[in-house]
Amino acid sequence: QVRLVESGGGLVQAGGSLRLSCAASGNIFSIGAMAWHRQAPGKQRERVARITSGRTEYAESVQGRFTIERDNARSTVNLQMNSLKPEDTAVYYCNADIVDRTLITRNYWGQGTQVTVSS
Repeated sequence: QVRLVESGGGLVQAGGSLRLSCAASGNIFSIGAMAWHRQAPGKQRERVARITSGRTEYAESVQGRFTIERDNARSTVNLQMNSLKPEDTAVYYCNADIVDRTLITRNYWGQGTQVTVSS
C-alpha cells in the first residue's frame, strides 16, 4: 500500500507565504516525477509545479513565486509558496509516479490540503 500525505495548508494574507509538504510512504521501490496540482472551486485541476531527478517545471501563473523541491532520502516533496495571491486559493494535491516493490508503476494522489489567501 502506497500513500501520499500532504500537510502545511492554511489561511494566509495576500503577500504571505506557506510551505506545503508531501510524504510518500508504504511499499515503495522508487519514486519518479513528483508534482503539485491545485483545484479552485468551479475550475479544473491544474498542475502548478513538477520535479523529476534533474528538472523543475512551473505553471506560468506561479513562476518566480513558488519553488518545488524534493528529498529523495525522505520520499518527500515540498512546495514553497511566496507572494501569495487570492487567486492561489485552492485545494492543493500532491502527485507522484511510484514504483512499488512488485515493480509496478502507478500514479498516486494525496488527499489534498486547503490553501486560502485572503485579500
